[in-house]
Amino acid sequence: MAEISDDQIAEALLRLGAERAGRTFCPSEAARAVAKDWRPLMPEVRRVAKQLGLRATQRGVPVDPITARGLIRLAQDPGCAKGAPDAG
Repeated sequence: MAEISDDQIAEALLRLGAERAGRTFCPSEAARAVAKDWRPLMPEVRRVAKQLGLRATQRGVPVDPITARGLIRLAQDPGCAKGAPDAG
């Protein structure tokens, strides 16, 4: 598998966060956007999501995306200063 950088993961996460405008998305969507073999990327996606300050929830309850076990959802907080990267 080709090396996927944190920047590539961050770009995918921020783009999804901006597109969803506060609605949640599955971290696997970001992993799938950057790699065909996306499952091994899930720990890195969760780590980068935490670094970006994305809101992580499990059944609607806030959780730490790194330590939470099972499925989580991510969302960009409406007041988040980090926006989607420029396309181009």
